[in-house]
Amino acid sequence: MKQNKIFVLIFFTALSFCLPFETFALDLEQRVIRSKLKNGITVLMMERHISPTVSLFIRHRIGAVDEKPGETGAAHMLEHMMFKGTKTIGTKDYAAEKILLEAIEETGTALDKERNKGQKADAKTIEKLSARLRKLQDEHKKYVIPNEIDRIYTQNGGLDMNASTGQDVTTYHVSLPANKIELWARIESDRLLNPVFREFYTEREVVMEERRQRVDTNPEGKLYEEFMNTAYKVHPYKNPILGWPEDIMNYRPATMKRFFEKYRAPENTVIAVVGAINPKETLKLIEKYFGQIPAAKQKDTPLPPEPKQTQERRAEVIFDANPAMIIGYHKPNFPAFDDYVFDVMETILSQGRTSRFYNVLLTQMQIATSVNVYNGLPAARYPNLFTIFARPRHPHTNDELEEVIYKEIDKLKTKQVTAQELTKAKNQMRMKFIGSLDSNSKIASIISYYEVIFGDYKYFSDYLKNIDKITAEDIRRVANTYLNKENRTVAVLKKKEE
Repeated sequence: MKQNKIFVLIFFTALSFCLPFETFALDLEQRVIRSKLKNGITVLMMERHISPTVSLFIRHRIGAVDEKPGETGAAHMLEHMMFKGTKTIGTKDYAAEKILLEAIEETGTALDKERNKGQKADAKTIEKLSARLRKLQDEHKKYVIPNEIDRIYTQNGGLDMNASTGQDVTTYHVSLPANKIELWARIESDRLLNPVFREFYTEREVVMEERRQRVDTNPEGKLYEEFMNTAYKVHPYKNPILGWPEDIMNYRPATMKRFFEKYRAPENTVIAVVGAINPKETLKLIEKYFGQIPAAKQKDTPLPPEPKQTQERRAEVIFDANPAMIIGYHKPNFPAFDDYVFDVMETILSQGRTSRFYNVLLTQMQIATSVNVYNGLPAARYPNLFTIFARPRHPHTNDELEEVIYKEIDKLKTKQVTAQELTKAKNQMRMKFIGSLDSNSKIASIISYYEVIFGDYKYFSDYLKNIDKITAEDIRRVANTYLNKENRTVAVLKKKEE
């Protein structure tokens, strides 16, 4: 019996690669059931009985781009806090714990206020408040059950449980046995209805340490942060997802609570369920638990558009590390047609060992250790960047490598790519895209992403149709329109001189 199931799985997976993509994508699109709860939450479901499991995604259309000035990193910090439990999860006695949490918040707020006085701060007051905060935190520990959400999921067969915060969206996902959907609904709705931001000040230090490791002491992180801060002058895409240090250390529980009200807004939330489900029963469960979430009190405020760049911008990071660089060009975001063209251009330039950059810079000239191209950084809700990451091979320099990269880009402007090269790139993209839809988790991920970012999961089924429309002339036109010096930002990492 087990062998038969394996055979069926292999057969249908292979069949999906043999079918024309249009047929394969249309089949997936038509199998998605889209519903909207009364409070505004969008639910996407797909019945898929390949295994007795289900993949569950919750995406909130809110991220670092939605933070107010002075509160950068709030979305990321809130993601950390959402794992701390609720009034019924992660606590031994919430009634008693609540009294301590209020005292901790009062003391922590007073301590931050005194520290922020700078040179005028009273050292004795700081010492006294710090001692009181430590004492309260130690007393609070006896009420806390650490990592209880993770433990419950693990004990019930949960896999691939994770969360992520981006510029545009915050995501929570897990895969479970199909008979555990109600358990998931109870946990996740409780997190949105009754979160408890316990261990707040401890977690704030955790986030600061995360920033130190990923940015302050990491040359790649430092370079990327400086690059984005240079490429964007007005739009909040310039701010790091982790937040600026001065903002992180000024987080307050009250700040998180205000941001949370916007964060959990039903109209900005998409739930995707893919696997061995009964759609009608699943929707009833989701309505029962998630339908209680109230509508948002806060409304989105329009973000200022990034002004058109009119001259090259450059930044330099000095670090005791090997040289590297990032080059980026402003461009439209999805679903503009030119964004599809940039996807093809990315493939032609850097996907695989026969790509142009790899062939010229690594194989023939051997002046680089790596060159990678990414279309669409840092995110997709707003106009973004076509970006090149490169590292010179010793003894070659950033300057040498940068010059050759521009020569390769100029070739896209002056000479049409051949029909063979264009067909090869489209075939690569076809295989990669179909591969992104070969499991419950991947399908749930992609349909929830398109739905939460662009308001329509069906965009995924049109993706390769639009790629197929792209001509060699489109590539030359787009290269000439956007890949120019005045639209370019360059950040270089230079080794600290002894």
